[in-house]
Amino acid sequence: MLTRRSTLGLLAATAILPSRAFAHVAPPRNEIRDSLAKRFTDLGTAGTFVGYKVEDYLVVASDKERSGEAKLPASTFKIPNSLIALETGVVTDPDKDVFPWDGVKRPIEAWNKDHTLRSAILVSAVPVYQEIARRIGQERMQKYVDLFDYGNRDIGGGIDQFWLTGALRIDPVEQVDFIDRLRRRALPISKRSQDLVADILPVTKVGDSVIRAKSGLLGAERGEPSLGWMVGWAEKGEARTVFALNMDCKEPRLVGERMPLTQACLAEIGAI
Repeated sequence: MLTRRSTLGLLAATAILPSRAFAHVAPPRNEIRDSLAKRFTDLGTAGTFVGYKVEDYLVVASDKERSGEAKLPASTFKIPNSLIALETGVVTDPDKDVFPWDGVKRPIEAWNKDHTLRSAILVSAVPVYQEIARRIGQERMQKYVDLFDYGNRDIGGGIDQFWLTGALRIDPVEQVDFIDRLRRRALPISKRSQDLVADILPVTKVGDSVIRAKSGLLGAERGEPSLGWMVGWAEKGEARTVFALNMDCKEPRLVGERMPLTQACLAEIGAI
């Protein structure tokens, strides 16, 4: 079983990804595929894809530059936010605890209603998760972001804004590492919290494969999208592939391309 450090170490040790000072481990096989990079340019945008094929001990990436560039996580932070909410007791049951709508009409209609944790993560309801973050509070939030070794661990910029407009940054390699630890239930919190969050992650079925993933979109709450994320893992039979994709979404047409492009990249590397 891979440990937290050996997992990130094996990613960092590959020639395709930025080197970091982690424990020495034998690197996995690794590839850069120009054909993956071409999928972004064919859409008229820039982006990156990193996939870690667990059983094949193989890292595949579209590039070795942007894959190591840290950016705001946007709503992909709803994954750690959910874990922290459950671990601290801010949420006890993802299907029963209700967060009432505050009555403020927002551009995304699905946000204008009461939500449970499960329904909130499905529609990526920012106001619900901002309330969750406020209830968690600065001290506990920092404690768990540190425990998770999540990105640069900087939650400056407001307890309900740091992942949207604040100081938090994470790169695709770090996303893959974090998601893989959740997938393996290897985060330093209860298995129950990890089981529940894995269960509420939005699911997309592609043939006989399943993708469990969370999207992110900077500027979504303002109607000014700029950067899109998709992070998660794919299940094909017994095989697992952990992935992170981000792309510039400065045109509205690109927002809806995040999942199709993710599926195309996963299919190309044989993950679905």
